[in-house]
Amino acid sequence: MSRLPVIVGFGGYSPAGRSSFHHAYRRLVIENLSPALRQETLVGLASMMNLVSFQNGNYVNAEGTVFSTDKIEATFSEQILNSTLIRRIEPCYFDVDACDWQKKMTMQADNTTALSFVTTHKQLPYPVPSSWSLESLDDDNVKVIISDAQEVKVNSKREINVKSAGQLPSGFELSDHYNSRFHPRGLQMAILAASDAINSMGIDWDTVLSCIKPDEVSVYATACMSQLDERGLGGMVQARLKGERVTAKQCPLGINSMPADFINAYVLGSVGSTGSITGACASYLYNLRAGIQDIQSGRCRVVIVGGSDAPITSEIIDGYATMGALATEENLMKLDGTATTDPRRSSRPFGENCGFTMSESAQYTVLMDDELAIELGADIYGAVPNVFINADGFKKSIPSPGAGNYITMAKAVSAAQAILGEESIRERSFIQAHGSSTPKNRTTETEIYDRIAEHFTIKDWPVSAVKAYLGHSLGPASADQMFSTLGVFKHGLIPGIKTIDKVADDVFDDRLNISITDNDVGINNIDVAFLNAKGFGGNNATGVVIAPHCVEKMLKKRYGDDAFADYETRREATRQRANDYDQQAIQGNLQVIYHFGENVIDDSQIKFSADSLTIPGFNQTINIDFENPFSDMV
Repeated sequence: MSRLPVIVGFGGYSPAGRSSFHHAYRRLVIENLSPALRQETLVGLASMMNLVSFQNGNYVNAEGTVFSTDKIEATFSEQILNSTLIRRIEPCYFDVDACDWQKKMTMQADNTTALSFVTTHKQLPYPVPSSWSLESLDDDNVKVIISDAQEVKVNSKREINVKSAGQLPSGFELSDHYNSRFHPRGLQMAILAASDAINSMGIDWDTVLSCIKPDEVSVYATACMSQLDERGLGGMVQARLKGERVTAKQCPLGINSMPADFINAYVLGSVGSTGSITGACASYLYNLRAGIQDIQSGRCRVVIVGGSDAPITSEIIDGYATMGALATEENLMKLDGTATTDPRRSSRPFGENCGFTMSESAQYTVLMDDELAIELGADIYGAVPNVFINADGFKKSIPSPGAGNYITMAKAVSAAQAILGEESIRERSFIQAHGSSTPKNRTTETEIYDRIAEHFTIKDWPVSAVKAYLGHSLGPASADQMFSTLGVFKHGLIPGIKTIDKVADDVFDDRLNISITDNDVGINNIDVAFLNAKGFGGNNATGVVIAPHCVEKMLKKRYGDDAFADYETRREATRQRANDYDQQAIQGNLQVIYHFGENVIDDSQIKFSADSLTIPGFNQTINIDFENPFSDMV
């Protein structure tokens, strides 16, 4: 009997806001929400963005004015909508019109005067260039006379032609919610996002641990671009060139495995399995496959999977822009035939486009095997039975697409059909496309879908692309697809690609439904979603996500009506606790989990027995009694 990996919690932060309980998803389809859901979404964002705070039972602004929820919507809705999703890069990241850089200059004396300047003895370079003559003026100062031309670098500014990105909601200060201790931005995001996912379960983590062995937990997470801001590897590699010192934290905190390491050490206190698999823009799905394989094999019973990337730095944007991968102001204006651009529409999957838009995001998913979820009364948001990964084979260039995605998509659809049947695939499935917003992607990716649809006799196959709203968050991009998918399961609205006027003429869409408006398919009318990711280097992955109403039918069949009814009773308490967390988070209390230096394991207290070992702080023992799996060979 195969263990089914079920999703029992999810959370994170993206340009759409907080992911848990579908808040970020609701920002994507806010025009088509009920008035109550729209208002709740806006109130949560207003709290996150520090427009209001919840004090003594009321929402108040910085001046102490009390706001009802109706007044919050009326006062701040336009500001909130304009300060979320993709927008012009804000100065807190860097100034796109006057970005810092070093201008190279060659200086030389004119015909009448030698080139000279005064500095201090301490500021002289070592060794002193041979073309320099020194004249000491006093104990502190020295005059330098240069006989030849001298190359220097001078602090300068320049405009960057990429001016938009998907950024976390304006005013949301990560470090306000825990003692961040100079953590790089990506790690701050990881701590908050993983906490959101754990809290969303509605089951205390200690309760989960009491039911499993300490090593039956896995954490798989990565940062595709590592931590390249000043507090991470970016600061480390810049330090010497800027005449500054490397700090003791920049190197270790910059490593791309740090999101997983931080979650183990400071959120969960886990001694279980851990890993950081980097597959470019498919990294989340790579890590998700490792997690579900742990559950299906029985190695682990609980898995936390995710990723965190904070790539909105001038250096990273320079790198991708130089490749021609990003949508620039110049090219967007050419597309539109205008002298200005609309930053909100810079990402245009499957429309007339010119490159993708950078974004930041941190997303985490909590999965359990189905038996443990039933035992604990966990709320189940979906199930992930398969993730398929295939490379492209020989390639013309590293960024170019190839054959691998045909394999992953065909396998995913076939596997889902084997589980749910042909009708579910043909009538009640949809695709979360990679949809990067490049001219090459819009043709090659849709050709794959169209040919797969023809093979499986699928017509009018719905296709969504969240990068239209969020931009491309690199490693966590397919995790952004996951939170959107779970929202579709809950609310029945497939987000349309609203940043395009029409689907481009060269798109292969004979059998596809690429809508530019939200597609109201209805609740419980989608059985399965396919999460598709295409990464540089031939990193292709497609995940199968089964809707919760289908998972419930499967569990009823496995456990019987009586056992499932008992589970539903336990689930009510779980949902109440989860709702309590959600309401507090809406009010701004994010309940970030961060245990720095707490409950540190004393190695001397680890105890061994004949077949197990006991770790202080854990109820159950870890088995160390193994049989020889190669007994037929020795």
